[in-house]
Amino acid sequence: MSSPSIISDQTLIESGLHHSRYLQRLAQSNPPLLDELQSELQSDLHTPWNAESMRAALAAAEISDEASLKSALRMLRKRVMLRLIVRDIGGLADLREVMDNATQLAEITTACALEHLTLWLEAQYGQPIGEESGTLQDLIVVGMGKLGGGELNVSSDIDLIFAYPEEGETTGPRHVSNHEYFTVLGKKLITALNENTQDGFVFRVDMRLRPYGDSGPLVASFAMLENYYLTQGREWERYAWIKGRPICGSQYQELADMLRPFVFRKYLDFGAFSSMRELHAQIRREVQRRELDDNIKLGPGGIREIEFITQVFQLIRGGKEPALQTRSTLEAMDLIAQRELMQPKAVYELREAYVFLRNLEHRLQYLEDAQTQTLPGNESDRQLIASAMHFDNWHDFFAALNVHRQKVTRHFEQVFAAPHSQQQSHPLTGLWQGSLEDTDAAGRLEELGYKDGSGTFQRLASLRQSNRYKQLPDTSRSRFDALLPPLIEVAASFPNPDETLERILRLLENISRRAAYLALLLEYPQTLNQVARLCSTSPWVSDYLTQHPVLLDELLDIRTLHAAPDREKAKAELRALLDGAEGDTERQMDILRHFKQTQIFRLVAQDLAEVLPLERLSDHLSDLADMILDETLRLCWQGLRVRHRDQPRFSIIGYGKLGGKEIGYVSDLDIIFLYDDDAQEAAEVYAKLGQRMNSWLTSLTPAGMLYDTDLRLRPNGASGLLVSSVDAFTQYQHTQAWVWEHQALTRARYCAGDAEIGARFEQIRHEVLIRERDTAALKKEVLEMRQKMLDAHPNNSGQFDLKHDRGGIIDVEFTVQYLVLAHAHKHPELTRNIGNLALLSLAAELGLISVEQAESARDAYRHFRQWQHALRLQSSEYARITAEQAAPFVSGVKALWQTVFEET
Repeated sequence: MSSPSIISDQTLIESGLHHSRYLQRLAQSNPPLLDELQSELQSDLHTPWNAESMRAALAAAEISDEASLKSALRMLRKRVMLRLIVRDIGGLADLREVMDNATQLAEITTACALEHLTLWLEAQYGQPIGEESGTLQDLIVVGMGKLGGGELNVSSDIDLIFAYPEEGETTGPRHVSNHEYFTVLGKKLITALNENTQDGFVFRVDMRLRPYGDSGPLVASFAMLENYYLTQGREWERYAWIKGRPICGSQYQELADMLRPFVFRKYLDFGAFSSMRELHAQIRREVQRRELDDNIKLGPGGIREIEFITQVFQLIRGGKEPALQTRSTLEAMDLIAQRELMQPKAVYELREAYVFLRNLEHRLQYLEDAQTQTLPGNESDRQLIASAMHFDNWHDFFAALNVHRQKVTRHFEQVFAAPHSQQQSHPLTGLWQGSLEDTDAAGRLEELGYKDGSGTFQRLASLRQSNRYKQLPDTSRSRFDALLPPLIEVAASFPNPDETLERILRLLENISRRAAYLALLLEYPQTLNQVARLCSTSPWVSDYLTQHPVLLDELLDIRTLHAAPDREKAKAELRALLDGAEGDTERQMDILRHFKQTQIFRLVAQDLAEVLPLERLSDHLSDLADMILDETLRLCWQGLRVRHRDQPRFSIIGYGKLGGKEIGYVSDLDIIFLYDDDAQEAAEVYAKLGQRMNSWLTSLTPAGMLYDTDLRLRPNGASGLLVSSVDAFTQYQHTQAWVWEHQALTRARYCAGDAEIGARFEQIRHEVLIRERDTAALKKEVLEMRQKMLDAHPNNSGQFDLKHDRGGIIDVEFTVQYLVLAHAHKHPELTRNIGNLALLSLAAELGLISVEQAESARDAYRHFRQWQHALRLQSSEYARITAEQAAPFVSGVKALWQTVFEET
């Protein structure tokens, strides 16, 4: 070892001693510890402690009774603290290492103590056995707070909760109940860690987070915990359990699964804002009362405020996005940034402040090994802290500290600012509360722009007198009352205020029992205008939002709402969400439905903003269906009890609007299932797969239905097998299929599943479509089928039905299908599934129809689809327009029909 290295390392040790009186006392009372560090500088000082080395140190200790156990645990703490403080002060350790070492020390000493104490106690009482399961029970030690988050500080207490699976009794000569046994074990464990012996302590133990706090039992069965948290659990206990993590015990997962619904709501929980705002207000009052402004944890701009910011987003979204259930504050901040729940700069500033404050917290605790977060008042300690934080003087350090605290406070206030729309301050509060005379209220509404002031006021009065409103919990009614006045005002700013307000009221009535949605609208008043705009523009969208209020969350970030669809990113997001719910079929089915609804809502928003042409919209909706079909197939295959191969040789083929990529918001899916597998059991396995898939797609869950499906286009229709082998499908298409089935084949395509089968299908499709046909017979078949469809949809309204009437959408589609079937044997390029508009242009290029007729039909088809789409957004029962409006376009389609079908 070279002299310069020794001098450098010696300087690091002296620096650690200089900045920590605790370290000085430790070196004086235990000289061998310092000798150990100095004698093996390179191997010890430059190598951090880890879990393995800590376990090895305890394994080498002679532990034969409780006294020797306590001694060994305390000696390990001294050794870890000595090296850790020197490394941290000397710049060899970063914050992550310090927190990891402190956390590992707590985990390993707790596990070691519990292991020995359990053996000694079993020798006295026997083993605890569950009365229901008859299996061995063990004590589950749950680490809470920073211990649970893996971010423990160096002189912290550890927050623990003790649990055991079930009641019962021990097997030994001295029978005691499981509760008595685990209570004794818990007390001994606390003493082993917490007792201040001549060797000091390991960790101070705080059990106050358990049910009923100090007045509650020290240990609790799973049944007791479940009953307590689901019936009496308070909001602050939800926050605490975000970080709950097992330190010891074999059956923790059962407990975690049981408590997850208490901590993380199934849906978005925007009520967390109000709850955490109230909790923080209590803390601030306590800080002011106890004059704790210099406390870097509890004071303004402190560690607690950063933790509150991260936890509120976890509580709101953790039930929906499992990744946000992380226990680590730093990891949570990264996830918040990735999901753009806060501005990246804000998250960066919070992270920098958190690292600064946690490093400062450790240096404050190094002074005396005291659990403190308060800045020193004497000059000598101030200089030590400034120096340990690498500042020349206290003034410069304090200025830097204040910059961080001010940033934290600013971001905290932005996140937790009280809602601006308070009912008491809004000028329309009296109107909503019914304090105006009827005529005055109606007149005020008409002044705002409402056409039927009297009718609108009666609607509001009826709502206010309804049982639904009166039976709301106080908090929900207060939020409802705060929302109505600004919503009345914002609805009046649209061209159809009466209809807009009526749609908004239906939405509010639907969500009124879901306090989280009322909280969302109240916490984010900018969403009110977005809601009103959507309700004003489209009753269909208003109904969709009313049916799926979880979509209100999408209104919070206009950038995301109007961002161009990214198929690969969306696919990765969906896959991650589904994999996070592995084993939970109901949850996976709901994830698929919520994902579809979210994607559709984003497309609707862009559609209504007129930034998404109909053709592109249909492409995106078709891509979405393909994606969902692919994921549904994957999950259904994984869920089959009997599978004869890892990956299914199975594909989904789309027909109709899905096949032609002209799908709409509420289109059903025309699909068939194909497989190519020689295994003996293949037909049976794939039949079950097809049934399972159809069930997943069409089942009505609390989140709605995924898609309605139509499987009748399979070989032999409804009477045929649900799934077909590729060979059987080929034979059917060549020998048995009707002309209308070949018409349908012109706009069929592979959508999901095995790509090789998809390619094989395309080859079969091509072979069938390029067969030479008797055009006279083909024409006769097509005309007969068209007449059947016309007879099935009579129209006596006097209006033009865009889809079914002569000269409408179906006439264009039948014309294109005939041209493909009649001429693809000479022009195989006609078999390309490129859509009706492109096929009309191609037919003109090939000389099958005139360019003028093609363009006229294309123009008509495009207008018909746009009108059809617009009418659906207005929730029209039929897609019909006036005959005069349709006439210029109908004439072009009829002219093309006559040219193709009637001229000889």
